[in-house]
Amino acid sequence: MSEKWKAHPLPKSPIQLFIGILSATNHFAERMAVRKTWMQSSVIKSSNVVARFFVALNPRKEVNAVLKREAAYFGDIVILPFMDRYELVVLKTIAICEFGVQNVSAAYIMKCDDDTFVRVDTVLKEIDRNSPYKSLYMGNLNLLHRPLRNGKWAVTFEEWPEEVYPPYANGPGYVISTDIAKFVIAQNGKRSLRLFKMEDVSMGMWVEQFNSSTPVQYSHNWKFCQYGCLENYYTAHYQSPRQMICLWDKLARGRAQCCSFR
Repeated sequence: MSEKWKAHPLPKSPIQLFIGILSATNHFAERMAVRKTWMQSSVIKSSNVVARFFVALNPRKEVNAVLKREAAYFGDIVILPFMDRYELVVLKTIAICEFGVQNVSAAYIMKCDDDTFVRVDTVLKEIDRNSPYKSLYMGNLNLLHRPLRNGKWAVTFEEWPEEVYPPYANGPGYVISTDIAKFVIAQNGKRSLRLFKMEDVSMGMWVEQFNSSTPVQYSHNWKFCQYGCLENYYTAHYQSPRQMICLWDKLARGRAQCCSFR
């Protein structure tokens, strides 16, 4: 395995952006594709941006042992001390906030998934465009979305009694300013943070709560793609490892174009 995919040590000085990537124990191919592509961005190499994978535990001990070896080798995985279940994904998001504030002192924190391709330099430019506003919540925003009450992703009235969700940015890629992350950490520390199984809706709820006392700039852009990829994307979602390599090759030629094959 090449040494060049290893993460740099955490910088001592504050950084502009921390990217927390949600992953699963058995997603080695997905992590490897990210390591070989957008984690090689010059802004990450220069330590102005730091990216780490966040992975919870597998019920099988031998799978966790392999993950720990991978984490020790690459130095880019944060292993969380709970079993990986959909209802607990929200705890990974809190962990991303904690790491971004406490371990790297980031001005902004981004959450994405391991099948999200991120144009890191473009996301930084978009942050700079909004930076006159101290408190920022940026992504592909949903307004007045209603919970699904039937089917696989059904939400019960016990889980979410309200008719609509708060404004929230889609989970494959969104950015918050550090003051929002600090608020999330503080509320969680006081056991007063409301948790909901959909982590992106949870973040929208927390930002709304924060916004009641501190004005937040809600910044919407379709280029944080929820489903697949758009030309000149900021983030592309549902990208296979092959597509990740293809997107990276196109970016190297100066073109932010999609790769249609799986």
